[in-house]
Amino acid sequence: MSWKDEIEQLRKRQALARGMGGQEKLKRQRDAGRLNVRERLDLLLDGNSFAEVGSITGRAEYDAEGNLVGFIPANCIFGRGRIDGRTIAVVADDFTVRGGAADAAIIEKQIQAEKMAGELRLPLIRLIEGTGGGGSVKSILDMGATYVPFNPGWDEVVANLERVPVVSLLLGPVAGLGAARAVSSHYSVMVKGTSQMFVAGPPVVAGIGEDVTKEELGGADIQLAAGAVDDAYASEADAMAAAKWFLSYLPNSAHDLPERRETGDDPARRDVALTDIVPRDKRYAYDMHAILRSVVDTGTLFEMGRNFGQSVITAFARLDGWPVAVLASNPKIYGGGWTAEAAQKVTRFVDLAETFRLPVVHLVDIPGFVIGTRAERAGTIRHGARALSAIYQASVPWCTIVVRKAFGVAGAAMMDHTRYRYRYAWPSGDWGSLPLEGGVEAAFKAALAGSDDPARMKAELNAQMKAFSSPFKTAERFWVEEIIDPAETRGKLTEFANLAAPLRGRTKPPRYRP
Repeated sequence: MSWKDEIEQLRKRQALARGMGGQEKLKRQRDAGRLNVRERLDLLLDGNSFAEVGSITGRAEYDAEGNLVGFIPANCIFGRGRIDGRTIAVVADDFTVRGGAADAAIIEKQIQAEKMAGELRLPLIRLIEGTGGGGSVKSILDMGATYVPFNPGWDEVVANLERVPVVSLLLGPVAGLGAARAVSSHYSVMVKGTSQMFVAGPPVVAGIGEDVTKEELGGADIQLAAGAVDDAYASEADAMAAAKWFLSYLPNSAHDLPERRETGDDPARRDVALTDIVPRDKRYAYDMHAILRSVVDTGTLFEMGRNFGQSVITAFARLDGWPVAVLASNPKIYGGGWTAEAAQKVTRFVDLAETFRLPVVHLVDIPGFVIGTRAERAGTIRHGARALSAIYQASVPWCTIVVRKAFGVAGAAMMDHTRYRYRYAWPSGDWGSLPLEGGVEAAFKAALAGSDDPARMKAELNAQMKAFSSPFKTAERFWVEEIIDPAETRGKLTEFANLAAPLRGRTKPPRYRP
């Protein structure tokens, strides 16, 4: 009356499933310099913490008597595990089984993985390699017909962007639906040299007359520059470490608040070096990254997307232990001016902060939108206006530090001016509708043309304008709230972080635009 035989069959099936695609395919994966899916799960998660769901899902073969004679496991593995003791959901492609493409069970497993993360309110990590779903040309022979295309489970993929933190790690060649899943996340990472991403791979692209390698078509350098993925690292271990660092700043879900952690850094620490970091000559740049490292808790600055929209810096950090979203200008690129790409980067980042209730700290040096025919062809003003909308729609606490320039519509995107303005400026602040450089010639063109001494008149006008443009003149009228000593910036920001802490509760429904 025992169920011993069935238990033995269960163990047999589990052993077969853990064999993945077989020794030959595992060797091929290893020779390509990539870990197999089980090794990846072991590397990513705390030891012995993975609880797999659907461990014996796959395609079985039986003899005439109904005995199991063969088993091909599903090439999608998912379940729950822990990272530093925190429970997360993870779904992983097994490239050793049909190159990560669809089989009889993969679609439903991916759908259930997304549902598990969303409904249990768990952060989701996708380990992606292959097409990650859908069918193939060979599928037509199995089905006996073609079907109208649809993306199974895409409603869950979209919904999770507003529910839980989603990270995608691209760990090999990724195409089609796999690529769509990769970019539909809050943070995406590639591995340099071993992962590529494309809509369709080289054999398909050859059909339109382009003969390229996988790396030429969709290597990390290409996708980083396009902003299709956020970061790339030298190894799978480094990519996973970045994913863990990213998640450490975020709550389990949009229903929870980010966690404060003790950093041991003095919240009132001063840095007198900041007093001299901004050159008096506006033609020269300075190191905004050095400023950021100085004013946030030591060792907590985590920058993402540094290869796209480079005139804007987006990062997570901590202030007195509180996680914050950091938006900053990079004066070394276009003087900090906003390109179309930079505006897209701002929109996505502000939406991320709003979705997971991270207060925003914005260090500003924006001379305006980048101008010229290239900027116009890129639709800079449309993308810029969309970024401005994201900022004005945000409800999280917001603090702005005007480090140097703030001009025009882009400069006005420093914050939503209709809210309570927690805003400071350094003595190096310089703002207005237009920069004075070149503005005098445009505004007084006729007067200068009719002057007996245009050079003298121009010099006098410039001197007068410079006197009126002093940040102290602006502060006198309360058009800027405070001028501060740069050395005291950290103290002001940590004060903001502590004031913002109880204000992080949701006042608007979550919204995230992929």
